[in-house]
Amino acid sequence: QLQLAATGGGLVQPGGSLTLSCQGSGFNLDRTGYPIAWHRRAPGKDYQTISCISGSDDFTYYADSVKGRMTTSRGDAGNTVYLKMNNLKPEGTGVYYCVPHNQCAQFGPGVRIWSSWGQGTQVTVSS
Repeated sequence: QLQLAATGGGLVQPGGSLTLSCQGSGFNLDRTGYPIAWHRRAPGKDYQTISCISGSDDFTYYADSVKGRMTTSRGDAGNTVYLKMNNLKPEGTGVYYCVPHNQCAQFGPGVRIWSSWGQGTQVTVSS
């Protein structure tokens, strides 16, 4: 089964930074051209969209709560999508997932194209 794997999580103090990475598990992400969205699932809460990046022109979208603090980008080889997180807040705690969608537009990501959420990575923001 094709899925994406998010890595790079960990424990960080409020105000700190982390960079998450997203790669295809067993396949080259760049060859798919999928728009990729980052989502967070906090304990006891539903999935929240953080950002997305388009598959062609690298258009990006950010939720209002993270604008100016987080940046999503593609690696030079195109096989990795990154989420750089600065000035992290305790409410940023949760499991982060990267998921392919049918589009990334001004309103955010469109429909998920896979049913699986893939492998997430835990981020804990705490002093």
